[in-house]
Amino acid sequence: MPFDVPPASVATVVVEAPRLPPLVGQEAFSTARYDAEALSAANRLDVVLKATPGVSLFRRTGSDAANPTIQGLSLRGVAPSGAGRALVTLDGAPQNDPFGGWVIWTALPGEGLSGATIVRGAGAGPYGAGALTGVVALRERAAGGGLSSLNAQVGARDSWRAAGTFGTDHLLLTASGSRTDGYDPVRDARRGAADTPTTLEDGAVAVRLQGSLTSVRWALRAGAYQERRDAGLVGARSNATGGSLALTLAGDAWRLQAWARRSDLENTSVAVAAGRASTTPANDQFSTPATGYGLNAAWQGRQGGWAWELGGDVRAAEGRVNERFRYQSGAFTRVREAGGRTLVGGLYAETALAREDVSLTFGARLDGWRSYAGVRRERDALTGAATLDAPIGDASGTTPTARAGLRQRLKGDTWWRAAAYAGFRPPTLNELHRPFRVGNDVTEANAALKPETLYGLETGLVGEGTVRWSLAAFYNQVQDPITNVTIGAGPGSFPVAGFIPAGGVLRQRRNVGEINAYGVEGDVELDLTPAWALRGAVSWTHARVDGAGGAPQLTGKRPAQAPALTVTAGTRWRPVERLSLDAALRYEGLRYEDDLNLRRLKAGAGLDVRAAWRLTPASEIYVAADNVLNHDLAVGQTADGVTSYAAPRTVFVGFALRR
Repeated sequence: MPFDVPPASVATVVVEAPRLPPLVGQEAFSTARYDAEALSAANRLDVVLKATPGVSLFRRTGSDAANPTIQGLSLRGVAPSGAGRALVTLDGAPQNDPFGGWVIWTALPGEGLSGATIVRGAGAGPYGAGALTGVVALRERAAGGGLSSLNAQVGARDSWRAAGTFGTDHLLLTASGSRTDGYDPVRDARRGAADTPTTLEDGAVAVRLQGSLTSVRWALRAGAYQERRDAGLVGARSNATGGSLALTLAGDAWRLQAWARRSDLENTSVAVAAGRASTTPANDQFSTPATGYGLNAAWQGRQGGWAWELGGDVRAAEGRVNERFRYQSGAFTRVREAGGRTLVGGLYAETALAREDVSLTFGARLDGWRSYAGVRRERDALTGAATLDAPIGDASGTTPTARAGLRQRLKGDTWWRAAAYAGFRPPTLNELHRPFRVGNDVTEANAALKPETLYGLETGLVGEGTVRWSLAAFYNQVQDPITNVTIGAGPGSFPVAGFIPAGGVLRQRRNVGEINAYGVEGDVELDLTPAWALRGAVSWTHARVDGAGGAPQLTGKRPAQAPALTVTAGTRWRPVERLSLDAALRYEGLRYEDDLNLRRLKAGAGLDVRAAWRLTPASEIYVAADNVLNHDLAVGQTADGVTSYAAPRTVFVGFALRR
């Protein structure tokens, strides 16, 4: 936590975004909360959230280097996915990409947020589709206060970052930008001429206007972002752009929100020659325009000691990938267009009772989903003649889900809690229609995918005294999980996918039986002295795939990219009034790169440190080092055994202000 919030006496008039409070009884679910100070303590929001064990992107790579298509968020290590198995919202509006479900984290600077709540376990009730393993609910900071936050820093490898917010009584402006020359992900003796650094240039801006009309509060928010990346191989790069718009109206007991998101992704991939001596263009995804839009509404009330909420939401998405592929004799010889539309909507009801020593909550919802208007057309780049026109049928269905929780005081500040829940996630347009390539590995789309569902139980103890702690056990079952299944190995030619070179594999997204996972998670926070605070958390998950008849080769395997053990720890010490020293450690056990558990990514840890000198109650200068011990943390491995790594030691200095 980088600096102290100034005393209330210096605060100016601020106005929160219109939102309804959550119902009482939410404490029955596994919940982690972050305040504004914590959210701005790291350069990237995903780094902050990963202090909660089990929270991760698809791979260990952070958003500073990960391709946009693998920045989806998953919780509890049950089965990470590039599309993400968690819903991310900002004041109620989904932040997941309409085409792929991933999240552009550079568009969500922590400086612009006032808080975040992570709810682990399927997010039925008000959250609905997409919250399969849980939800991350972000809250934007209040308007007002002039220049209310600013962070500017420079660091190793010609990197810099700046972010800040400015507000008046009816306006909040948030802006951020950064660039870095990046680092080399392949750093051992097998590095070749094909390997280059991962670079990043990004920028984002958002503005929120708000006010009130009699008793109705309103807010209009618009945002835009762009990020350009080099992916670590000569010729492999991406350019992601997009924008969003949300209109929110709220009274004392109701809320109505309409939102829209627009995104586009350019993404090129390459084939790697033997010995990593060179690369050859493999795919040029030159445009992926996608649009998502939706509406959500909620109405709250009370009846006796019970509180209730009724609501509904609808989300629609449409998008297509336009791609050149089949590179021969110095040119792409095929052009592909693939995409479609999806629609999901539901109604829910939730009720809760809270008394001094007990609280309980129950909610149920019913969702309908549909995927339709799918196309996959391929043609000769020179003549325009059709080479493939695959018919894609429509699909639809309904899915009921529910959740229930109970919290009971045992003695003093110790509570017992228990919860049961069900949730679902329909496949994204990306999973249904877009094939992709990483190096020599190719993954085919599957327009026949159906939604995945999760059923779970959990119980635990919570302490809310001087030492704040929790300990819980859980069981989750994911039915029909969408998994990248290995179906062939190169060298060789395959239907639809084409030629797979030596050292590469062919996979396809498929629904594969079920994933059964059980585990324990716990955390603790305590203040040893007024100047010294400690925190720690652990998550252990035993997850295994049952491939059933569709993928029996996966039965008994651990889901790809799912570590069994994650441990985080942190400390803050203030030896003198103006000086604060912070350290944060994250350890993660063995995980597997692939579905067959053949590519092992060794256990590893990273230690980040920070020292800050307070200039005023609201400002400071600081020096920090991420991965200060310069540990090589494996994040990927190719079929021929080449390992790539996360960022090496990165030192930076900066100035921060928060009011």
